[in-house]
Amino acid sequence: DICDHLLAAEQKTYYNTLLALRGFCFLHTHDHQQALQDFQKVIEHDSPHPNSCIKALCGRGLTRISGGNQYLTALDYITACQLKLEETIFTIKAYVPWNQRGLLLKVLQEEGQKMLQKKRYPGGTSLTLISIFSLNSVFPILFFLSSRDAPGVYQLASLLVGLDASDEASQILCADALYQMGCVEEAHKLLLVALSRNPQSSPILARLALLQLKKGFLYDGNQLLKKVISIGDTSCLLPIMAIFKAEDRKLMQTHCHFRALTLLQNRPGDADIKEAIAYLSFAIIASGGCAEDCLLIRARCYGRLGQKKTAIFDFNAILKEDPRNVQALSGRGLIHLALKQQKEAVQDLISALKLEAGVVIPAILSLKPEAQELIMQWLLQHGRTVLTELFATKDLPKEETLRDLLMIAKALIKICKDAQYHIFYTDVLIANRRYEEALGHLQEAFGHSLADDSASARLAVLQLKKRNVAVAAHAFSILARRDERELAFLLNFVDTKQQQHLSQVAAHEGNVLVKAHHYEKALGYYTLAVLASRDNPRYLRQRAACLMHLKKYDRALKDMEKVIQKHGSNSLNTQVKDHCSKGRLLLSLAEEEAAVQQYIEALQLDESVALCSIMNSPGSEILTKTFHKIAQHHFDMQRYEEAWKVTDYGLKIDKNTELKKLKTRLKREASSCRIH
Repeated sequence: DICDHLLAAEQKTYYNTLLALRGFCFLHTHDHQQALQDFQKVIEHDSPHPNSCIKALCGRGLTRISGGNQYLTALDYITACQLKLEETIFTIKAYVPWNQRGLLLKVLQEEGQKMLQKKRYPGGTSLTLISIFSLNSVFPILFFLSSRDAPGVYQLASLLVGLDASDEASQILCADALYQMGCVEEAHKLLLVALSRNPQSSPILARLALLQLKKGFLYDGNQLLKKVISIGDTSCLLPIMAIFKAEDRKLMQTHCHFRALTLLQNRPGDADIKEAIAYLSFAIIASGGCAEDCLLIRARCYGRLGQKKTAIFDFNAILKEDPRNVQALSGRGLIHLALKQQKEAVQDLISALKLEAGVVIPAILSLKPEAQELIMQWLLQHGRTVLTELFATKDLPKEETLRDLLMIAKALIKICKDAQYHIFYTDVLIANRRYEEALGHLQEAFGHSLADDSASARLAVLQLKKRNVAVAAHAFSILARRDERELAFLLNFVDTKQQQHLSQVAAHEGNVLVKAHHYEKALGYYTLAVLASRDNPRYLRQRAACLMHLKKYDRALKDMEKVIQKHGSNSLNTQVKDHCSKGRLLLSLAEEEAAVQQYIEALQLDESVALCSIMNSPGSEILTKTFHKIAQHHFDMQRYEEAWKVTDYGLKIDKNTELKKLKTRLKREASSCRIH
């Protein structure tokens, strides 16, 4: 009311001062709109009064905080400071309430920091502020004279220090502004004063370290960095890098990179590695996060400390920017190896091998023997799987896939001379139709005698190309006795016609050997015939018979089950004999109930053929005893229908006395069940 009365008077004495005072009155009563109008009148007055303008700028800045315009608040206070710093300090202390002063100081600190970090405008200029003020105003022009934000921020920081000389954030802001203005010595002195109050402040220590490096005092700078590392707050460097100049950041990056490399020389311990990681982190931050060489070294350091997932994070950061970075791909692959992540390890190492095998092979050779063996087996397994899929499907791009497989195979034989890797290399050459080269490699790796069964089998594949079927069948039969799966894989290299011919030759040779009672050798030939013919029932029967001679009843039974599954195209006579053969095998395995069931099925199909087969083996007397045993069991369990069925078919084989007695008992015990 007093201000209104004085402003309404005819004599306009202290008009601007009264408007500013009334603006603060409105502000304290939370009438921000009226307050802003009064402050604006003072600022835009034709004959401005400096002290009144300072009050108005401070008041308008407060109203802008409540409106969410913190940046404009900072500009108002910078302009006020440029008019008269002491008056601005006095205005804040006299007119801004305590409960608002803390927020104001925080806002000014944050906005000043953003200006120095160039987060407002890319060039950091303040020329866009013309639109904020009235063109009639004289005082704002003082601010436009600066093309950079640093002098204005220095004014703002000086204000903050004047309000609270012990506030560390304000002192740091002031030092940062001085640095950007080129006043390095003044910034250094100010930071030393701040450090004397808080010797453990990482932000101050990091800034001092950078200034010492800039001045050429490498030892002092390094000691300060070591202190930051010992405190453990390396993140304090992040906001600093947005303030310091590119050449100074490069200086920090180079120094920290060199220090890390020095620490990692001559078998470093865990403590040295951890310190090196800290220096590398400084270097990475100084580079803006794009120092590939530092990221690579740090990832390896994390790997050595067992922090494998953190190492992968660094490798990922490199690969995000450069997906073809060989060292990052191989490094990440080896970390996946340590984590036993087979798929990821193989994928990364193959990608790296495609790009530059000369980098990947030494990395694998540097591993411990057990780790080296594991990754070699994974790569070999992957290669064999892809090669098998290549034969199984037509969807894969064969040329590209074979090229990749050849690259993997070459790498494997460079790393290790074991036979399995030379065998795989030969397989890939054969798949690529490079037969002469494959033959040459076989003879170079294994000698001309080729004592190794797998190598001999590869030679057999090559001999088949020259239509030498008998010699190839012999080599394949030897492999068949040792590893059926490998033989099945090799037959993919043989075309359909050759496989048919091969199966016929193998079956014939098997028959000859059986007649001479050489069952083990015959088994190899029969297995070859089965695989080459894709489970032809005729060859399955022959192999099952051979297995029976060798008393390998389980395997023989599996063959007969496959035969019976394919009964659709066979004659009734053949089907009956197959069921009898299966029954005979089940008897040999003491699976009597299942055997009886097979003989019943045979009798149901054709009784005369079944009885003839039974007479040959195992004989009617032996078999009827088994039928009686199973029937008696069903009878004891009161399963009368099953007992009757078994007894009835058993009597068809032989009029066994015990079976007749059991049938009489069944009639008497189960007459009420109407068995007939």
